Amino acid sequence: MSAPAIRVLVVDDEPPIRKLLRTGLGTQGFEVIEAQNGAEARVMRARKPAPDLIILDLGLPDIAGQDLLREWRAAGDLTPVVILSSRIDEPGIVEALELGADDYVTKPFGAAELMARLRVALRHRLQSRGERAIFTLDDLSVDLVRRVVRLGDRDVKLTPREYEILRVLVQNAGRALTHEYLIREVWGGSFEVQNLRVHVAQLRQKIEAEPERPRFILTETGVGYRLRAPD
Repeated sequence: MSAPAIRVLVVDDEPPIRKLLRTGLGTQGFEVIEAQNGAEARVMRARKPAPDLIILDLGLPDIAGQDLLREWRAAGDLTPVVILSSRIDEPGIVEALELGADDYVTKPFGAAELMARLRVALRHRLQSRGERAIFTLDDLSVDLVRRVVRLGDRDVKLTPREYEILRVLVQNAGRALTHEYLIREVWGGSFEVQNLRVHVAQLRQKIEAEPERPRFILTETGVGYRLRAPD
């Protein structure tokens, strides 16, 4: 017996977008259910079987996407949510990520990029309860038990703060993390964003072959950082 298809709830008020996603995700073997507004999204989210992943537009006609996300997370719903929105304002993106969105993609979007982000969100949820002891990405390896970082065949010596930044990024590989999230996780909440940028720059100097063109720690402009997920 074949495994059941991954069930995706698409919440968007634009019929052409829903059709595009229905067709594109369908060719990849996903089962797509749709909601054109927030009220429908609430109903579809509560139906069984529950969706495995939600694609959520922020600009819905009746209920803001952020409010839906806030409701779901407050109720303990950990279903992966990827924001798909035409909004490009940094506060809106940061708010959605802070509320618990797993990722965001802005319209217009590339099908390949969206598919990659969806798979990362699904993979992260599956791994979040079973963290791997050793993380590898190309020639970078991070031993989360022994707290050892290696690049190729050499050890990389990091300061405690640099290691903590890398650890948080590793535990969320593939996800965009806001400056505020990193500051809370590493410093407990009181720290300047500019100082975080300095620490990330120092970390890149130690693990990136070309720190000015990083291949591991990617900048999400105005939002934060993302550690590239393993292929």
